[in-house]
Parts: sequence; structure tokens; C-alpha cells
Amino acid sequence: MKNKYLYLIWFIALLPVMIFRDYTPNNELRYLSIVDETLRNGDIFTFTNQGEIYADKPPLFFWLMMAGKTLLGEHHMWFLSLLSFIPAVIILMTMSKWVCNENSENQTKASLMLMTTGLFTGLTIVVRMDMLMCMFITLSLYTFYKIYKGKARKRDFYLFPTYVFLALFSKGPIGILVPLLSTLVFLLYQRKIHTWKQYWGWKSLLILLIGCGIWFGGVYLESGREYLDNLLVHQTVGRGINAFHHKRPFYYYATSVWYSLAPWMFLSIGLIIVGMVRKKIQTDTERFFLVIILTTFVMLSLISSKLSVYLLPAFPFFIYLSVLLLKKFDTINVWLRLSLAIPAVIFALALPAIIYISKTDETFFAGVPLVYTAASITTLSGLIVLYLLFFKKQMRQSIRVMAFGVLLTVFVAGWAMPQLNPYMGWSKLCEKAYAVASEKQTSDYYVYGISRAESMDVFLKKDIIFAEKEEIVSKAIAGQLLLISDEAIKKDTDIQSVIQNKEQYKVGSFVVVVF
Repeated sequence: MKNKYLYLIWFIALLPVMIFRDYTPNNELRYLSIVDETLRNGDIFTFTNQGEIYADKPPLFFWLMMAGKTLLGEHHMWFLSLLSFIPAVIILMTMSKWVCNENSENQTKASLMLMTTGLFTGLTIVVRMDMLMCMFITLSLYTFYKIYKGKARKRDFYLFPTYVFLALFSKGPIGILVPLLSTLVFLLYQRKIHTWKQYWGWKSLLILLIGCGIWFGGVYLESGREYLDNLLVHQTVGRGINAFHHKRPFYYYATSVWYSLAPWMFLSIGLIIVGMVRKKIQTDTERFFLVIILTTFVMLSLISSKLSVYLLPAFPFFIYLSVLLLKKFDTINVWLRLSLAIPAVIFALALPAIIYISKTDETFFAGVPLVYTAASITTLSGLIVLYLLFFKKQMRQSIRVMAFGVLLTVFVAGWAMPQLNPYMGWSKLCEKAYAVASEKQTSDYYVYGISRAESMDVFLKKDIIFAEKEEIVSKAIAGQLLLISDEAIKKDTDIQSVIQNKEQYKVGSFVVVVF
């Protein structure tokens, strides 16, 4: 199957989710709030969140979000999803082009595997800057490799540092550390470290300095030294040495990589480990991919702040290296088949698991027909994979079935988003609160028991007020609206007694109470 058709199939599979999904409260809604605030303030290089300095992220991704809001008049999930989907497609195209001469027979399988790798798929549809950074990192490493092999054009010597800067400008220091360390370690391993100036010479340094100079100069002119110090010291040294967010132990990625690469974790990691032990990693491409994986893994493990998504730049190389190695092994090998059989067994249990989950109080909302249908597809694909592995001994066909099973599951589950959104996001809650406020002619929105609710201003068009329990119990918010979580109500009998006779509107896991 031609890759262009694969990309179309992938797009169709993800389209319902990209259209119907609500924004996640923790990050996506906060980014929208930051963008709205920046547009109101007229800033370009600096950002604030509820009036506080927000130097956590560089400007590039926010600029793209701001462009969408300016052109379309408001935020649209389909547009924001494309900011991750398009970079993901470019990553796939780059990796396929990179290995086409060494892996033409398995190229489709490699693309399918990366498309359906758990965290890669997830980050393809969420509003985050990780995939954008990963795209520029992949492009920079591919351009480096072309220069290394003597296949570069003149412009590639300028594109390489440009891609590195854009990776830095998308997410931060990881964008420059991954290409820098990976290329230098590879040159050292190949005993060609003396050629480092060919890649990191004065041209590269000049482009990086000009880019950073414009960025940091713009920051200083807009918001002064305090913001610049926060950006250069607090967000780099602070996160790297003694993290104030997401602090994890050294071995964190040794555990997170397994579920991040699902369902290909055992196949991919197993092939790479055995390939190293049996010295089957022989070509320059395979060695470079391995260096990228190991260097990124070790470097991120040494950094204090850790999240599973930070390992994203290594995922394309995990998948494509394992597929390069697959042709060097007998595919009827029992261990290879087991590496797919274990995830297939988990797939086969999807429908029973959803039936059980839908019977619990916390996740009863999962029991909708489309979710059951999606789970049935997952279960069926798992059973077919087991049949192909152990009765037909068809390893490569099993990979196809598992991958297409994931895509079909995502496609069907995506149509269930309108039913699931009230339990996953706040748009329906705020829509109801806004309508009730207009009807009752109230002016303020009070919130209790909902984390990070300040980002509701995206929907409500004004700042919310965090209520104290005493204000609720004493009815000090009379004449106003209270947005409260089910959990907060269940935990507090005083609040229960106060609101039990009030006018209420239930939306998902939340309640709008008229005082």
C-alpha cells in the first residue's frame, strides 16, 4: 500500500476525534486562555496566564494558535488538532524516505506501527507543542545524516541549524539537546568526531545565535529582565537540576517506555535489545538510530523534570529501527510471536474490561453503544492476531491486523466523543452556566472543587471566582451561580444540605447551582 493512502486512512481514523473532542482542562484549555490573554495584551514574545508570567513554553506553537484564532475568529478543535497532525505526517514521511533504500519491503509496516503507537497517536490529536518539536528534531537529524553520507545539497548546511533552532523555539532546550548530543555521540562512535565543525561550525552557531538573539531581545523589550530571567534560568536550570514540576526518579523512563510504545513495546524493545546482543545493528542508519534512542533516553533520565511525553523524539527511531531489524530474524520465531501475542491478549480483553468499567460509579459514562462497538473491534482484532500468530504463523500479517484494528477502534470511538465530552471537558458545563446566567441575569461565576478552573474564562468570557466553603454554607453568594464537582458535593454534608433545595443543572460530573 502506498504511503499517501496510509496517511489518508490515518487522517480519516482520527478525524472524528479531531472534530468532536472537547479540550482537556489541564493543558489545552490553559493554552487557549494564554493565547486569548496574549491577543488582548498585544504581546508577541511573552505570555501570561491569569496575569502571571508564563515562560514555560517558547512562542512558536502559541503563534500558530494565535494565527488560527485571528483567521477563524475563534478557537476550533479541528484546526488546533492539525497543528499536531501535520507535523506527525511530516515525521512519517521523513522516516519513510530515510529508510526507503534499506527497508522497502517493510516500509508500510513501519508507518502503520508508528501511526498506532500509543503515545505517538495520542500526541497527534492533542493540543501540545511536543509533536511540532519532534518534527523539527527528526528533520534536523535526517539533514545531519544526509550531510554525513555526502548526499546533502548546499541548502542542507543551513537547514540543519535552522531545524535545530525551530525545535528549540517549539518546546525548549530538549529541542537542541537531542540533536546536539545524538550527532556528537554518533560521530564519536564512528570515530569521526574531528568532523564536528562540518555540522556545528560557525554557520550553525551564527544561525542559532541570530535566532536566539531575536527571541531573547524581543522578550526583554516586551517584559524586561524578570521575564528573561524566568525563561533562561528558572525554566532551564530549575527544570533540569531540581524540578519544580514533574519531578521523577532516574528510572522513570525505564517504566514509562513500555506503555508509551504500546502495543509494539515488546516487539520493538525486544528486537533492539536482541539486535544489540547479537550484533545485528550493522548499517550506519541502524547505528545512528540506536545512538539517538540511547542518547535521548539517558539524557532525559538525567534531567530532573520527567513526563512520558518528553521521550516522544525517540519514538520514530524505536519503531523504524525495530522494523529494520525485523527482516534479520525468522518471523516464525516463538519469542517474536509472543511479543505480539501478549498485547493481542490484552486487546482481546477490551470488551469485557469496558463492560466491567461501565458498571462502576466513577466511569459509568463509558457504557455507551459506540464505546462498546469500539471495544468489540479491539477484542476481535486481538483474537484475529492470536489466530494468525499461532495457527497461520503469519507475523507480518498480524502486525497489519493489529494496526488497522487500532485505527478502526479510534475511528468508531471518536464518534462517541459528544456523549463523553461532559465527563472529559468543560465546554458543555460552561455553555450551560452561561445560558443560566443569561436567564437569571447573574454577573459572577463561583467555582468550588474544580482544579484549574481559572481557564474556564475561555468559554465564560470572564474570570471565575474561587468560592470558599464558608461562602457557600453562609449563602454569601446569593444571587450568583456556583459550579461544583460531584466529588466535592459527595465529600461534604454541609454543602449537600445547603444546595439540596436549590435549582440545579447536572452536566457530566459537575453541577451548576443557582443561589
